[in-house]
Amino acid sequence: MPAMKLQHSLRIVFAGALIVLMGACATAPTSGPAALAGTWTNSLGTVWTLNPDGTFQVDLHKGGNPDVWGKYAAIGDTLTINEVRGKTPKACKQPATYKFNRMGNQLHFTLVSDKCKLRIQNVTQPWTKK
Repeated sequence: MPAMKLQHSLRIVFAGALIVLMGACATAPTSGPAALAGTWTNSLGTVWTLNPDGTFQVDLHKGGNPDVWGKYAAIGDTLTINEVRGKTPKACKQPATYKFNRMGNQLHFTLVSDKCKLRIQNVTQPWTKK
């Protein structure tokens, strides 16, 4: 009889562990490029698309076409923006670095280094995944 209770208890423990594991797999990634990939919007109306291949496009004016584009790298919780092209001031063509934190469909950035005031104003806003 005690062996049957032990077997039943083990089944419950393994079933619980399986449920937790499945739930963990279903959550959004919180670091690296996978955490950033997607289309994001902020309260200023900016639309920022970060592609899994390390490229991005920004629609600053809600016109449906990218105003700014370039490349980025995400390692751990650090985003580095590089090779910026498009309609931006000269300071905005320089590399920039931010720390990021993703929780579900919300994304927040903290300035590490950036000389572009327009980018700082936009990037440091809270972002919501579309």
